[in-house]
Amino acid sequence: MRHFLRKFAISNKNSVIRVISLATAGSGLLYSNSGSDSETSVLVSIPAPFRDSLSWPWQTQLIPRPSFVGPSQHGDLSSFLYRTGSVPSNDIKKEASGEVGNGPKPCCGCLGRDTIANAAASVGPAVVNLSVPQGFSGLTLGKSIGSGTIIGADGTILTCAHVVVDFQGWNASSKGKVDVTLQDGRIFEGTVVNADLHSDIAIVKISSKTPLPTAKLGSSSKLRPGDWVVALGCPLSLQNTITAGIVSCVDRKSSDLGLGGMRREYLQTDCAINAGNSGGPLVNIDGEIIGVNIIKVLGADGLSFAVPIDSVSKIIEHFKTNGRVVRPWLGLKMIDLNDMIVAQLKEKDSTFPTVSKGVLVPMVTPGSPAERAGFNPGDVVVEFEGRPVGSIKEIIEIMGDKIGKPLKVVVKRAKDRSATLTVIPEEANPNM
Repeated sequence: MRHFLRKFAISNKNSVIRVISLATAGSGLLYSNSGSDSETSVLVSIPAPFRDSLSWPWQTQLIPRPSFVGPSQHGDLSSFLYRTGSVPSNDIKKEASGEVGNGPKPCCGCLGRDTIANAAASVGPAVVNLSVPQGFSGLTLGKSIGSGTIIGADGTILTCAHVVVDFQGWNASSKGKVDVTLQDGRIFEGTVVNADLHSDIAIVKISSKTPLPTAKLGSSSKLRPGDWVVALGCPLSLQNTITAGIVSCVDRKSSDLGLGGMRREYLQTDCAINAGNSGGPLVNIDGEIIGVNIIKVLGADGLSFAVPIDSVSKIIEHFKTNGRVVRPWLGLKMIDLNDMIVAQLKEKDSTFPTVSKGVLVPMVTPGSPAERAGFNPGDVVVEFEGRPVGSIKEIIEIMGDKIGKPLKVVVKRAKDRSATLTVIPEEANPNM
């Protein structure tokens, strides 16, 4: 306790002086002076041997701490000044507004008190409410409600197909027309330009003589479980609704959700979404769209799903190039392999090929391009078009939109035999 210091100072009758020994960190000093001017000064002195070993919370900048305005020197001990009063200091005002003088600024990607509000504010004006009449034989029975986001200054709106399109075809009552309401109260009649029922993504277009707010598309490839996200939309037609949460899973398979048809992947979040949120944006803390909200699990809390924006961007490119999404079809059921699955399969069958990675083919559709190419159940795809592959996603990316073009595939079979096959993809049925 040799570093224990004791200081006394009396300026007037209303002064209060407190000296407290800091038992932590060996020894230290906390000095408080409260005066009639309603301002308080607190001086904390920490011995150098302990100061260097401490992790200061105000240095991490995870959350702005306006109380700490910078270091000063007091003898051989470092001191930090904390000031409170009826009128905040200029430094505190600056830090509260994000301007912290010449000191360190909050780190990029860190969560502060205004992070979510700023992200929502940057995208919110571009979020729209969509309403589509529903019915048959010219008789309107109700309305389909949903959300969308203006992603182009020309009035291009990104939304869900199930909001604006009847899954049996174009809605006879709406005739491809959609009522679009902006956050600022403007109302437009939109037209459904493109829709892909498989991915549940659609494009609506509106025309405006005045400028339209737009939102920026980001990337979903670098998302990690635990990242903060914001969901915006019009649940139950309640415009300007914002909820926040985290990414729970970045590659939730459609098969995990009991959805049939072609393989799809979703972002899983715990953001609260309800009827009317469909088609609305999922946004990162930088205010960029990283997904399109699409599904909620009924009877469960914190289970929401969105189409990753990287997949959406590819769909939009297909719309621009072909007017529809072109998907090659091989007729293979595939499973990603890893070391644990390979070890388990080799335990059951010692002749299973020795591979470190690859894609297992448990089933081949009769009459499919894959069957005609000579694929067999139990084959392990290790190379596709001259490139080593270890996942279904890699195979899909290599195929792209190649229809009717021969593709070379190398497979491993029982007893480590290899075979090179040539398969010619066909265009998939969009209703599959």
